[in-house]
Amino acid sequence: MGDIKSLECRECKREYTTQLSYICEECFGPLDVTYNFSSDINRGTFESREKTYWRYFEFLPISNRNNIVSLDAGFTPLQRANRLGKQIGGLKNLFIKNDSVNPTFSFKDRPAGVAISRAKEVKLNAVGCASTGNLASATAAHAAVAELPCYIFAPCDIEHVKIAQALAYGAEFVSVDGTYDDANRVASIIGDSKGIGVVNINMRPYYVEGSKTLAYEIIEQLNWQVPDTLIIPVGSGAMLNAICKGFEELYETGLIDSISGIKVIAAQPHGCAPVVDAFKRKSSEIIPIERPETIAKSLAIGDPGDGVYVLKRLSQYNGIAEEATDAEIIDGILMLAKREGIFTEPAGGVSIAVLRKLIEDGKIDKDEKIVCYITGNGLKTTEAIINALPRLKTVKPDIQTVSAMLS
Repeated sequence: MGDIKSLECRECKREYTTQLSYICEECFGPLDVTYNFSSDINRGTFESREKTYWRYFEFLPISNRNNIVSLDAGFTPLQRANRLGKQIGGLKNLFIKNDSVNPTFSFKDRPAGVAISRAKEVKLNAVGCASTGNLASATAAHAAVAELPCYIFAPCDIEHVKIAQALAYGAEFVSVDGTYDDANRVASIIGDSKGIGVVNINMRPYYVEGSKTLAYEIIEQLNWQVPDTLIIPVGSGAMLNAICKGFEELYETGLIDSISGIKVIAAQPHGCAPVVDAFKRKSSEIIPIERPETIAKSLAIGDPGDGVYVLKRLSQYNGIAEEATDAEIIDGILMLAKREGIFTEPAGGVSIAVLRKLIEDGKIDKDEKIVCYITGNGLKTTEAIINALPRLKTVKPDIQTVSAMLS
């Protein structure tokens, strides 16, 4: 399994043992897991393994395979999107990484599964998360399989279907009258005081490792070829940072030859785009959004924990940050559904809308190999597009009437 070397501060590089720690005691920077990678890892290592993200277990922070808590998530389709590419502007190599088909219908099954597995390994008695919806469901589902009590801290205005999903798995829901950032603060204090493993707070170094499998999978699915451009929706920024870390580890272990040419695009919704705002100001300072206003609830994180690191990644990887309005997001959802048969929640609509905008602005070349990340299922957020859909018309069960309607 993954041979963990240490936890290392992202800022000052101080090393810590693999305890339940997530902030550097010296500079308060975030901690990341580092590994002693085996020299025996090669492309053939993964060929005959299970079709889940656990096929990459040498790159994940679990020491004993018996502690893995799996819902068989991951290794989701990388779908060539010729019809959508043609509509957007004659794109020849557009691919959709479709994580809407994971067991709880979002990419959050990846980080949640790794975090709950780690919780089992270190023998925690309870787990939880702060969430805008998708992580609540993923954490609760994995906690159910692990037979651990689960506590969800979330803003009271998240989509009802996501609340229902988490409750169905047996989680206890703490509905906070405030924003995601308010829920996050409450979860942090309660987690530390009650000894709860809050997956995206005090277990964050391990949690974020799950998302980097989104890099491993697309490389393997592209026959070990590196894409030119990645379109990644950004809420906290943890996924974008983790995907970049994944590419760096593939390069470090010799599985790919270069990562210098990758272009990373951070996509955010208008109404909660603090990273985009900072990028366009050419500033390294993220100014929090106190009251996010967007239909993309899963990205409505006004004070993104990894926001400054997203800006660093954009600088490192030829990047761009761009936003999309609610109307553009809805158009993106419907374009993807009508052209490729993929029904995404608004976060995926943000990715498609930003891709379209950057193509129109000439900031992405039409010949580039582009991977667009779709992170959640549209069935969780139908209210976001309901007013944009055709209204149903009821007719009497008369064959002639119906036939005339369809002519």
